[in-house]
Amino acid sequence: MVARIKTVAFQGIEVLDIDVQVQMSGGIVAFTVVGLPDKAVAESRERVRAALHALGLALPAKRITVNLAPADVLKEGSHFDLPIALALLTVMGVLPDIEMQRYCALGELALDGALTPVAGVLPAAINALAQDRGLICPEGCGGEAAWAGDGLDVIAPANLLSLINHFKGTQVLTRPKPRIREDDEGARLDLRDVKGNETAAWWRRRTQQVGEGEPAPL
Repeated sequence: MVARIKTVAFQGIEVLDIDVQVQMSGGIVAFTVVGLPDKAVAESRERVRAALHALGLALPAKRITVNLAPADVLKEGSHFDLPIALALLTVMGVLPDIEMQRYCALGELALDGALTPVAGVLPAAINALAQDRGLICPEGCGGEAAWAGDGLDVIAPANLLSLINHFKGTQVLTRPKPRIREDDEGARLDLRDVKGNETAAWWRRRTQQVGEGEPAPL
């Protein structure tokens, strides 16, 4: 059996559809990711394995092949963790195959199964809406995905267990409301934090001299 989950790759501002295919077969036990993955994607094997272990699920002692199609497109980023995990859960019979094909998924997995926010959720959501698909993304990105439109079915779980329970009907995840992520005051970038760069220090002094918000003379 081959399970398929839709996700996306990014080339600049362009969103490319990616088909995550997972097959389990007999032979030497292995977990291989093919389809031109970069280092972050290749390392998803360990994050996915650890996340499933945290849920009490062990990968079968089989040959597992993950293909990211089309194979000639470079796959970059940690957002492939979630679709790979969902395809594995589908081929293992934990998640319903037909239902999962209705969604595009992206998100990074922590070792305990939590879902970590990733970049590019809004363009992925707009792309999913155009193809009449839903979107599965981390809870921290749900508000961003909701901006794509009311017609988009957005599922934004905090962790992998919540997502499994949602599809099994034991837990209901409501659609998130559109919101803008509020950055902490201490997390904002400031030129005063740049050390050892004379140009940045000079620019900050000139900006203070002419007043905040006004262009500094060259």
